[in-house]
Amino acid sequence: MKRQHQLISAIIILLAMSVGIVFPVRVKAAFSISDFNPKSVVNNVDNAITIDGEEFASDVQVKVGDTSVTITYYSPTKLIIRIPSSFPAGEYSISIINSSDPVPLLFSTPLMVTAPTPTPIPSSTASPIPFGRPQIVIDSNSLSVDSIRYGQDFNLNMSLDNAGGSTAYGLQVTFTSTDLLMLKNGGVVGAGTLGVVGKADFSQTMTAIASLVGVNRVSVDMTVSYYDEKGTAYSDKFTLSFPVAATASGGYVNPATATPTGVHRPQLVVMGTQTDVDPLQPGLQFTLSMTVQNVGNVAAKGVTMIIGGGSASSSGSGTPQSGVSGGSGEFTNFAPVGSSNVQSLGDLQPGATLKAAQKLVVNVSTAPGAYPMKVTFSYLDDKGNPVNDDQVITLLVYNLPNIDVSFYQPIGTLTTGQPNLLPLQVVSLGKRTVVLGKMKVETSGGTVENGEGLVGSLDPGGYFTLDAMLTPNVPGPLDVTITIEYTDDFNQARTVTQTLTLDVTDMVFDATPDVSAPGGSGIVPGARESFWQKVWRFILGLFGLDSGSTTTTPVIEQPTVIPVPIPIGPGGKG
Repeated sequence: MKRQHQLISAIIILLAMSVGIVFPVRVKAAFSISDFNPKSVVNNVDNAITIDGEEFASDVQVKVGDTSVTITYYSPTKLIIRIPSSFPAGEYSISIINSSDPVPLLFSTPLMVTAPTPTPIPSSTASPIPFGRPQIVIDSNSLSVDSIRYGQDFNLNMSLDNAGGSTAYGLQVTFTSTDLLMLKNGGVVGAGTLGVVGKADFSQTMTAIASLVGVNRVSVDMTVSYYDEKGTAYSDKFTLSFPVAATASGGYVNPATATPTGVHRPQLVVMGTQTDVDPLQPGLQFTLSMTVQNVGNVAAKGVTMIIGGGSASSSGSGTPQSGVSGGSGEFTNFAPVGSSNVQSLGDLQPGATLKAAQKLVVNVSTAPGAYPMKVTFSYLDDKGNPVNDDQVITLLVYNLPNIDVSFYQPIGTLTTGQPNLLPLQVVSLGKRTVVLGKMKVETSGGTVENGEGLVGSLDPGGYFTLDAMLTPNVPGPLDVTITIEYTDDFNQARTVTQTLTLDVTDMVFDATPDVSAPGGSGIVPGARESFWQKVWRFILGLFGLDSGSTTTTPVIEQPTVIPVPIPIGPGGKG
């Protein structure tokens, strides 16, 4: 009896030891934090903060100072929180709170929340910013009649706009023409004050001076004079062109033999502009193409185009120009490349058009904005008199973000049907801080999880990471498209799109041996032995009984024998 008690005690001890060996106690990792990025944000947009650590609970809470913030992404080792726009500027501690841990964890480094840097206001002695002056342009114009006829009064309806950066005071508009007579006010209109918002609308009554036989268009010169808040005076000249009725009215003169009266002259107008690079950005070289038309009624001889403004003079011997002044133009933001800013365009007949082109470069220090450019056309009229026509065109300069989207760690071959991590990283390669919007990851050959995130503000060389999960559907090359939204310098919505190509292989399954195939082993693997089966075999071994495994013995399938009569031939020994 005593021996049986000793045997039972030994069995219990061995069972306890076996349980400890088969089921080891798992050591739980400690709740901890390691780092967060970025450590400084600007509060004019929503910002995303990535927090790294260990053993984050599913109901973990994050506080910035005393304010609880939203967690946009969760994993046991990583959290992404959102700092909303207009969050008060200052230094804040970040605390992580697990419901199962009584003491929250705090980062030793504070989070810096700053307000956008205000644009400095120049003092009275500071140099004015480029093109901070008022700049009057034509918004729209129209006639009260379809075409001009002799003896018929009509109104020119005009709307002016201020495309500059400050208010224009004392607007005075003067109309002059060799073919038209200004009625009621002598061609002078006082338009008052025009700020950067709003329009200046007015009208001018006119009539033809004489019969317009043989003339299909007439021109009117409009000069706009004004000054800024410092008293600096400005003057802009515009040339307007209007259609004339096909025949003279009232039988004033016989159209077949009449000689037109009045002084006629050529008039060159820039009808359209185009650049081969769009949009224009600092440091880019581009070609400016212009369509120039002679809207006058006589030919323009020896036309010279001067980019930036200038003038040309006549030698008096019929030579188009003996001297050209083109070096006093404005080249702060746009400068000629490959040739000078002066070009000879030849003669231009009435109503004819030509194409003019100039290669330019945008200065690397040019800030985004709308920049007017002066263009002068110098030529001789039909009497050999020198004429200078000044035009103003406007070029828009952007400074778009220069970013790169890639993986911040190597990506191997992906497997179909299995979730794969895409460690995406957006890096700012430009020289200024950019503000980006929503980032979206898409593909047509699989399913993407956690594929959206708000990038926010990126300093030069700064980065933003997004850990998306991709489950491919088919093997082969797989294109993943990353789209980032943002707003350009003129408040227009734009996107940056980049495509990354990944390699996907099919899932490999272990082949199951076919025991019925020729050469098959006929061995059926046994089921995995349980813990209690192992204990039972151990007890049997203590008593000297058979303790061999009963689940791993190969089973050999015996073929079924079907009796078949065997024919015995002659001489057989059946």
